[in-house]
Amino acid sequence: MKKSRYTCGLDAAMDIMGGKWKVLILWGLCDGPRRFGEVRREVPGISERILTLQLREMEKAGLVLREDYHQIPPKVVYSLTEFGSSLLAALIPLGDWGAEHMARIEAIPRD
Repeated sequence: MKKSRYTCGLDAAMDIMGGKWKVLILWGLCDGPRRFGEVRREVPGISERILTLQLREMEKAGLVLREDYHQIPPKVVYSLTEFGSSLLAALIPLGDWGAEHMARIEAIPRD
């Protein structure tokens, strides 16, 4: 039997979500397919370079599908895969919790 590299399911989930941007990108794709510029507008503060890197990682992980229409001007559309949608569904209760407690969280002093 092969030993898992994860200690628990949460460890595995955090590995696939890794970092600040992937969850926000997933959220930005929740209403359906988006072109690159639309995804960027859905995720304020992300640079074009970081968005490109994150989308590539998410595509490699099977969370996002990239469809290149091979036309001029270029048209590339990103959408959630079934795997990505299942992760988003798991994150919705966490988002609800955050919204419910946002004022309290904002009041926490940061260094």
